[in-house]
Amino acid sequence: MTLLTAHKILITTAVVFFFGFALWEARNYFAGESLWALLRSLIYFLVSVGFGVYLRSLRRWLK
Repeated sequence: MTLLTAHKILITTAVVFFFGFALWEARNYFAGESLWALLRSLIYFLVSVGFGVYLRSLRRWLK
């Protein structure tokens, strides 16, 4: 396994993790918790999108 392959795996894992955590926090918000849960959900979603954009740009850059 090359270092690049390991990097792609880690970034993909981060995208999935942060997206899942965003859904978890959104569920907490709709279950009646505070507005902070919605804010955390949005932040985690943006981080997930950021990692996704980075992963796509990495794939394009290496081709």
